[in-house]
Amino acid sequence: MFKGSITALITPFRDGTVDGKAFQDLVAWQIAEGTNALVPCGTTGESPTLSHAEHHRVVELCIEVAKGKAPVIAGAGSNSTDEAIDLARHAKKAGADAVLVVAPYYNKPSQEGLFRHYEAIATAVDIPLIVYNIPGRSVVDISVETFVRLAKIPNIIGVKDATADLARPLRMRVALGEGFCQLSGEDATAIPFNAQGGVGCISVTSNIAPGLCARMQAAWAAGDLVTCAAINQKLMPLHDAMFCETSPAPVKFAASLLGKSSPDVRLPLVPASAAAQSRIEAAMKAAGLI
Repeated sequence: MFKGSITALITPFRDGTVDGKAFQDLVAWQIAEGTNALVPCGTTGESPTLSHAEHHRVVELCIEVAKGKAPVIAGAGSNSTDEAIDLARHAKKAGADAVLVVAPYYNKPSQEGLFRHYEAIATAVDIPLIVYNIPGRSVVDISVETFVRLAKIPNIIGVKDATADLARPLRMRVALGEGFCQLSGEDATAIPFNAQGGVGCISVTSNIAPGLCARMQAAWAAGDLVTCAAINQKLMPLHDAMFCETSPAPVKFAASLLGKSSPDVRLPLVPASAAAQSRIEAAMKAAGLI
């Protein structure tokens, strides 16, 4: 089972193209800092504006550095089931340990449509699959009842939950038991999520504070609640700053202050505003990152 601090990696750009060296350096740094697993080509990695060739390459670049050192959960989501299957097939061929598949966005499927979408992907590609439930971006919420059906498919193993509903992980635990891997998709409530049945967080903040995020999750797992609470409090202003404007613009600016990436994002996203930059820099100073 995947657990602990898992980074939803940014995709560094330089002059409009993927900066492969910066990306692989970021992956190596994450591993050295104790990050438990890596997610290339998620929303934080700007997957909606990566070409298929870029998407494939970013997954491959991540695996080249991480293989044997940290698991790779490759983003393979699409609102086209066929496209999601193709991305999952590539991830498996490239050597990924699992795929993360976001709920289909924009076309707004029913619960039956959601079930069949994930069933089709899991049937077509024999790789562990984590469902990404994020109603704020996909408009649809995958119900607990639908997860009960999905969990009967052997390679659907867990969820990244970005519903911001802290009752949800406990309801899921009651319905599905401890064997279904529940990962938070909300940095600010990652520890309360663990208290309700979660085992870790797929994090944006860990792009720039991987050591702190990893130590916080490790402290929780060890029952060291004093250390966990102290780190959680220290990170809270940083979590807020990472979402003061549309992600990943804030975290890419933060990464640029650490020399890990340019601040560039692709349209329709725009770089962090001057006001956001000031807030991000202040939060990073408060957390001891710069």
